[in-house]
Order: sequence, then structure tokens, then C-alpha cells
Amino acid sequence: MPFPPLVEPADELTIDEVRRYSRHLIIPDVGMTGQKRLKNAKVLVIGAGGLGSPALLYLAAAGVGTLGIAEFDTVDESNLQRQVIHGVSDIDKPKGVSAKESIAEINPYVEVVLHEERLDNDNVLQVFEGYDLIVDGTDNFATRYMVNDAAYFLKIPYVWGSIYRFDGQASVFWPHATDENGVRRADAPCYRCLYPEPPPPGMVPSCAEGGVLGVLCASIGSIQVNEAIKVLAGIGEPAVGKLVIYDALELEWRKLKVRRDPNCALCGEHPTVTGLIDYDAFCGAISEEAADAAAGSTISVVQLEHMLKEREEGTRDFVLVDVREPNEYEINKIPGSVLIPKGDFLNGSALEKLPSDKQVVMHCKSGVRSAETLAIVKGAGYADAVHVGGGVVAWVNQIDPSQPTY
Repeated sequence: MPFPPLVEPADELTIDEVRRYSRHLIIPDVGMTGQKRLKNAKVLVIGAGGLGSPALLYLAAAGVGTLGIAEFDTVDESNLQRQVIHGVSDIDKPKGVSAKESIAEINPYVEVVLHEERLDNDNVLQVFEGYDLIVDGTDNFATRYMVNDAAYFLKIPYVWGSIYRFDGQASVFWPHATDENGVRRADAPCYRCLYPEPPPPGMVPSCAEGGVLGVLCASIGSIQVNEAIKVLAGIGEPAVGKLVIYDALELEWRKLKVRRDPNCALCGEHPTVTGLIDYDAFCGAISEEAADAAAGSTISVVQLEHMLKEREEGTRDFVLVDVREPNEYEINKIPGSVLIPKGDFLNGSALEKLPSDKQVVMHCKSGVRSAETLAIVKGAGYADAVHVGGGVVAWVNQIDPSQPTY
């Protein structure tokens, strides 16, 4: 059953707009009316990064009249491998400003509204208010749950995408969707229906930890725009109640049904989430065990530098363990470290490699994975083990800026 258009059409297209969008206008399913709906649409894109870059460019090129950009970060050189809305001259520039400038080059008829602030419980409802549709380009679970809940409370459809290494997913969450008769559809879930609970802290690496194929961002970001256009103009069958899964290595697309969960905490028959919650606590940056292990057992990179000098002088002995993956170890490293990936701690094989007569000092990229492995090591009896807060990122920033970051 088709979905009705989300947006009413604008009064008219100018002659210049007709010329610009002519390839849309000659598609029967879009036509003049569909293009007018896009012109009248207000879409908020969260993040001008990997997914936000292609989404913003193609939404602008398609003629979406108002584009909001929620982005507080600045452009880094490591972004340019996938965040195609930015260029070399934009490094250190606010991403929102850089994206706005690129959009102006693509389509000067698009109004861009910048929200240069981190979304949180205090501002998310205010930022979302007035937009017709949300396109999500975030990369962490806490923000996704917050975006889903805020969109639900404001009855705004939410186009979601996710990427990691060679794998991508996309869907449209629109629990308030109705059919042509105005009856609420039973086949329209929310994000919580698909993921009732976040994964255990530390179990799912971020793109910053695990990497992402740059072009995968374009594949999933363009799917998000495709779905946004369908919802706005009321054409085709949007991916409401569907999960699109893409495996870039095998070149495989799959589409799975996602049903509304009658027991969903948000959109179910007896909701328990009736307002915004503490999403950081709900998702957890690290597990409770890791937090307990790290309490009082975290050292700074400055302390580590001093310890390494003492080790060279022979006045102190310890083993420095890098728990990252081998490919990360090739990019940069703290001198004197040995590589034992986190997976070896999870399967127990790492414990055989640790000396019983030396203190164990652990580090990773930022401190999350090393805190998780610290809990395992302490549980195995290494009571004096510690980990390095901030990891190799802090080491490069504060001790050895000659090394590259990633």
C-alpha cells in the first residue's frame, strides 16, 4: 500500500528551476508536482561526515528547498578519504560551514540552516522542530537512540543509515505513518523495534576504530537520499518496515522485513520511554566491569613517558601492551610496546603471553578497548595492571606529534 506524500507542493518553479530539474520533471512519477514538493521540503541532516556528505550533496542537487545541517566538528585530513563534501582547503574549518559552501556551488537555490552544536537532550527537540524529515549520518548508538526518540515524539520520519568497513545498512523509521485513509499503519516500526537494546559496551567498534571503505559512504548515503525523496514526494515504496543490507565485498544487497514490536518501549502498546532519557547511560561508553577496572588504574601519556624513561634506565620494569589490531599498529605506535589484539584477551589466549613477574600496562587508540581488556587482566590476577587514558591518540597529540593520526 503506497504512502501519501509527506510535503505539500510549492506554488511554482521558476524558469531557472525548471531548467535545472528538467531530468526530474520528465520522470512521470516525479513530474512538476513532485519537484514542487521537494522545493517545499525541509530536511535536517545530522552530521556532515561520511554519510552526511553524499546525502547533503544529492539532497541539494535534487532541489530540496531547505537543508538543515547539525554538525559541531571541524574538518580533519583523515575525513577526506570519504567525506567528499569537504576538500583540502577546508581542513580545520567547521564542517557545517564547509558543507554549506559546497552546497552553494551545487545548488544556490537551496536554503541552508546551520546548527553548529552537539545535539543533546536540552536542544534536540528544538533543533528538530519545523523539519519534515530527518536524515541520520551519526556513528554512535547513544545519538541514534536519541534521534529516534526525538523524531518519534515530534512525529517526524527518520531515515537511518549505518556503515562499518565493507558493510552498510539503511531503513526508514516512521511509526506515525498513515495510509491514504489516514489510518496509522501497523507495518511501520521505529529504530527501537529493530534494536531494542544497544550492543554491550566495547563490543561494536566505531568507524574510527575499525575503519570504513570510503565509497561505502556514497552507497548508503545515496540510498538514504533515495528514500527521503520517495517519502517527501510520495512515490514508490519507501523502506518503511524494511532493512536494506549491503555487503560491498560480495556485492550483495539484501532486504529484510522489520515489524513493529508491540512490546517496543517507545512505539509499542504500553510504552515505557515517554520522554528523552540518559542515552549515554543507556548505551554505555564502556562496560561496568571496564569502568570499575579503570577507576584508580588509569595513567596519562605523560606518566607513561616517564615510566618508559625509567624502564630504559633500568629502574623500573613493566610490559606495555598495545591491544589494537595489526593494521592499526602499522600506522603508529608507542615505542617499546608489544602487540596483543583485544580479541586474544576475549578468547583467553593473551593471558599466556603476559609475564607473571612484571606490571602490565595496556593501551589502545583512545582508551576504550584497553579499559575492557584491563578488566579481563585484573580478573586474571594482575592486580597492579593499568591502562593509558587517551591511548595512542593522546600519545601522538601530547608526546610525539611527528607520528600520523587516524
